[in-house]
Amino acid sequence: MLIGALSSGLMAQKTTAVHPGGGGSPHVKSEWVIDGANISIEYGRPSIKGRPEATLMPLGQPWRTGADEATVLTTDKPLKFGSLVLPAGPHTINTQPGASAWQLIVGTLESPGQWGTPYKPELEKGRAPMRIGKAASPVELLTISIDDTAAGATLRIEWGTASATIPFTVG
Repeated sequence: MLIGALSSGLMAQKTTAVHPGGGGSPHVKSEWVIDGANISIEYGRPSIKGRPEATLMPLGQPWRTGADEATVLTTDKPLKFGSLVLPAGPHTINTQPGASAWQLIVGTLESPGQWGTPYKPELEKGRAPMRIGKAASPVELLTISIDDTAAGATLRIEWGTASATIPFTVG
């Protein structure tokens, strides 16, 4: 079932429902074509529900960046986030929130359906710095998106008042 589609220039985001989560968080798969690469991110979308953001996204601690199963980014071409290069294939995404910057943490997908907690440092492939800013307006459901840019693309993670971004290139 198609639950949303956004368009920006020649890049289109397609988001489809995957399943409802056990705790009520909807699970989605969003897909993009960026510079010839097919990229998808499958994740659970928890709600803020008036809870303190610092409790949900604890500073200085790896966070699963989603709900239930691990958040998985799959690409059919290599992606480069700063000095962190991801080969084609599936990768888990975690983040580590900080007061002035966040870290994107990419890991190995141990098995399909892998749970997002507890964090397993032994599966970590690498980290790259993310910029942290304020969302244009509060975001109730966690939203992960990719913005097409002239120099590649930007991965964007927004929840509550936080907006964390990191540019990347294909190839």
